[in-house]
Amino acid sequence: MKLAYIGTYPPRECGIGTFTQNLAHSMLENGKDINEIAVFAMNDHNQKYLYSPEVKLSINQEQQTDYLEAVNYINLSGADACILEHEFGIFGGQSGVYILPLLHRLNIPLITTLHTILETPSYTEKAILKEICKMSDRVVVMSVMAVRFLVEIYDVPEKKIMLIEHGVPDIHFDKQESRKEFKLNERKLLLTFGFIGRNKGIETVIKALPQIIERHPEVLYIVLGKTHPNVLRHSGEEYRNYLQVLIKMLKLNEHVLLLNEFIDENELFKYLSACDIYITPYPNEAQITSGTLSYAMGSGCAVVSTPYWHASELLAENKGRLFDFNDSDGLSQVLDELLANPKTLNDIQEKAAEYGQNLTWPKIGKKYAELVTQVLSIPKEPLPKKENAIDPLLLPQFSLAHIKRLTDDTGIIQHAKFGIPNLKEGYCLDDNARALLMVCMGYKLKKDPLALELMPVYLSYIHYMQNKDGTFRNFLSFNRNFMDEVGSEDSFGRTIWALGYLLGNAPNDAYYQMGKLVFFDAVPNFGNIKSIRGIANTMIGISHYLRTNPSDDAMKSTLHKLANILVSQYDQNHTENWNWFESLLAYDNGILPLALLHAAEILEDRNISRVAFATMDFLSEHTMKDDYLSIIGNAAWYVKDKERSMFAQQPIDAEAMVLMYHQAYVLTGNQDFLKKLFTAFMWFLGENDMRMSLYDFETKGCCDGFENYGVNRNQGAESSLAYLISHLTVLQAYKDSFQSEEFKESNTKKLVLNGLQA
Repeated sequence: MKLAYIGTYPPRECGIGTFTQNLAHSMLENGKDINEIAVFAMNDHNQKYLYSPEVKLSINQEQQTDYLEAVNYINLSGADACILEHEFGIFGGQSGVYILPLLHRLNIPLITTLHTILETPSYTEKAILKEICKMSDRVVVMSVMAVRFLVEIYDVPEKKIMLIEHGVPDIHFDKQESRKEFKLNERKLLLTFGFIGRNKGIETVIKALPQIIERHPEVLYIVLGKTHPNVLRHSGEEYRNYLQVLIKMLKLNEHVLLLNEFIDENELFKYLSACDIYITPYPNEAQITSGTLSYAMGSGCAVVSTPYWHASELLAENKGRLFDFNDSDGLSQVLDELLANPKTLNDIQEKAAEYGQNLTWPKIGKKYAELVTQVLSIPKEPLPKKENAIDPLLLPQFSLAHIKRLTDDTGIIQHAKFGIPNLKEGYCLDDNARALLMVCMGYKLKKDPLALELMPVYLSYIHYMQNKDGTFRNFLSFNRNFMDEVGSEDSFGRTIWALGYLLGNAPNDAYYQMGKLVFFDAVPNFGNIKSIRGIANTMIGISHYLRTNPSDDAMKSTLHKLANILVSQYDQNHTENWNWFESLLAYDNGILPLALLHAAEILEDRNISRVAFATMDFLSEHTMKDDYLSIIGNAAWYVKDKERSMFAQQPIDAEAMVLMYHQAYVLTGNQDFLKKLFTAFMWFLGENDMRMSLYDFETKGCCDGFENYGVNRNQGAESSLAYLISHLTVLQAYKDSFQSEEFKESNTKKLVLNGLQA
């Protein structure tokens, strides 16, 4: 039997990685008929690790396609079952949503071990965990309370849940020999180990020590563990420095030792065997599983702990002692009692050691192996295979290489000769606004550091081009001379779109405040726009702003007025067989229904919804044929009652179609729109009238379109940004599609609008 494991794995310093390794090897050594293991290891923040041979593939946490490559590998590997180690923080996307597509495609039985179960999860956390439990054949938890949470909070059938406690290495050392090795013969050792952060409550122990030392001057408290990597990334050594200051202030330098190490299990168990009392002083109850607590029990330590969930359960029946959260005085009383009464302390140690014999990895591994055998013995009816509307494995790897090439410290160069920036053409507001939108999307969805780096370049260009009356210039020469006084209404609208998106998704306050300043300086001009595409772009920007500022009634009123202009244009121009805003289909057509779809979501107006869906269907009828997108050519467009132009087809039209179908899916939850979205996107990759790819796999840019002679090989900013915005929209749509049905149905507006569409 061959088993696949998904989780973190050594040498990555992570408690779940150690658990995965111990579990896999204990099952291999103690499980009947298990003869091969294959590990699929989670990498964090683009870190590289030198894994042992059982790791067949690594998955970069934020790289969505890695998950799909992994599941394809697992399905073809001959593995009989898969074991997932789940913790929200080790998987990519919001609350680790990227794991769902992998599990959805898995063709073998799945057993999931849950390391965290939240009592008050966010909606997304709850939806994701419920989906994982639905797709799992069995769910393993490590405490009785965890079983209750799954049943009562997550609606998991109890028959699907298996309680198997946290395993402990079967390692033992002589207590006196260990104490002698660490030169502790004359000391009483208190110990805490594990990753260090403010959620560990170590200061509670340090504050209790002065009272203890008065009566037991031989006490030494060792805190064994590195600062948690996530804490280190965001706060550095702030907490450890705070502890060191506290130790110095309380004059405890001879009684507290902070060892900043991630040690191997053999060394750890030497410390555990040498310690007199093990302490877990967590500051709140929300800890459903504690590997450090299990290790301490398994090694026969007397444990003193706050009453978090796992400790309250594990230390019952006098197997340890509890004290209240953040209660240093209470802790000092408990420690004094135990240190002053060696017999009481010894009784607790013996009970812990007796209980710990049930937690050794050989026994835990055998239980997991028996569970796998049980799952495989249950006959399963083959489920109808779901056909995914989107296949992200067809997407090239996301790259900002060409955008970086086009960008200098002023902004993004608007044109290129092949893949080389054409400096003679300078810069324009249109493209810098598009670029700002794209990097905001890229940073939100992929946390791309280059996107964050480029963001202020485009934002500062927009600010520089704004006139005192809030309008914008458009063109700037390479030597930074203004080329116009006031730019086009299209460029104005695209800028408002980008700024509106930034206001809802700014990565920090500085960018938000700058975006807000420019946006609201432009507001007085919203009512002056005449071009319907300028109006449409502005509406999209307002809609993004209102999603995070829904109480701005004045802006809602402005959105309604602009939407009514488009509706009025439609009423004036549509006929029985021509459901459109003008007497021709011109350029960037999808932007018009898209704007109304956004307004429909915000305003919940039936008339706006009616026109949005009618015009979207009309545009689809004339551009989506033979299962691919055929864009209206810009050479002569498509005048009513005349022949449509086939060439020149341009990427901004494909982008508008991708965005339009995504917003339609957001409103309705209708999978057909996902299929159309992906069909529209594949226009970039060769599913088009010319059957040629516009995406350049070498430069990572996108060609400017194609003419009747073939592809226009120039790769300017507009085209490359249109591709990247479309690429990110596909990834977002794919992510959306794996949220639970319950999550989709919770949006009542979707149901209303879906009814309208039907």
